Amino acid sequence: MVFKKKDKFAVLLMNISENLKQAADYFADYKLQNVSDLKVFSEKMKEYEHKGDSFVHEVIMELNNAFITPIEREDILHLAMSMDDVLDGLEHCSALFEMYSMVNADEYMLKFVDAIRNSAYEIDKAVDLLTTKKLLPIRDHAIKIKDFESTCDGILRQSIKNLFAVEKDPIRIIQFKEIYENLEEIADSCQGVANTLETIIMKNA
Repeated sequence: MVFKKKDKFAVLLMNISENLKQAADYFADYKLQNVSDLKVFSEKMKEYEHKGDSFVHEVIMELNNAFITPIEREDILHLAMSMDDVLDGLEHCSALFEMYSMVNADEYMLKFVDAIRNSAYEIDKAVDLLTTKKLLPIRDHAIKIKDFESTCDGILRQSIKNLFAVEKDPIRIIQFKEIYENLEEIADSCQGVANTLETIIMKNA
């Protein structure tokens, strides 16, 4: 059994992936000019995170009430939760930017964010395929997400190497290192979504 047209779980999963894509776009596109922008930025990301949480809550409620589900219950829940982990990471990172008054994102942060945004787009495409019963093509998107995560591993190594080479202020080192590592964790969460999608393909294709 796979998703029927307009299946409630299909709609909810698409809502979660679309909200994640919009949040990743906002995160990547928002131009920080001064410290006051940071509050606007973090509050908007908090809104996306709250919206995502409400969708996940709906999934849990529907799973509790459903007699039969299009794919295994735990796979629906795991997919919803793994996408929510990505959104939680983005929201947490925006909070770090505000906490550290970080207005100027450096080239490494921009590379991370570009890879994460691309991963969010691949997740959205994959979920759309899942809800329209096209399981095998999902693997191509899962592979791309894993490639982006691998790219982020490399960016993390380069960024920390550069940080210790050029930055002399120990507080700045701590702040930048935490943000770099947080961004890499978001890429790891994207890979978690890819792994969940591959598990679903394996069970249902």
